[in-house]
Amino acid sequence: MADAPSLADLRLSVKCKPVSGAVDQACGLVFRYQDEHTYYLARANALEHNVRLYRVVNGRRQQFADWSGAVARGVWHELRVEARGDRFIVFWDGQQIMNAADTTFGKAGKVGVWTKADSVTYFDDLTLDPLVP
Repeated sequence: MADAPSLADLRLSVKCKPVSGAVDQACGLVFRYQDEHTYYLARANALEHNVRLYRVVNGRRQQFADWSGAVARGVWHELRVEARGDRFIVFWDGQQIMNAADTTFGKAGKVGVWTKADSVTYFDDLTLDPLVP
């Protein structure tokens, strides 16, 4: 997690390259992070060929949007999230793939990158821009 800035309405993007993993080959963006048990997560998985949007409540992931499509291992991709109020728009390689709503966490929070299990993932070019509510 980045220590600053703390934002609620934002445009957050990263370039990621899932390299290997037998259990998972995932890359993700965390936003509105309050603590390790409370945040939003947009994640892509090369083994499952999908991108999903989660809220993490009391440490448990709860999916509220998803998309199935090309998530290739060994290839650089761009994952981007725009969060404004209760609306979340997710982009994969420049294409909008999700438009969802959720009201669980409205407060400003930290941002960061995410991976899981035995994923070996490269990250580059993390960018963050505030959005006007």
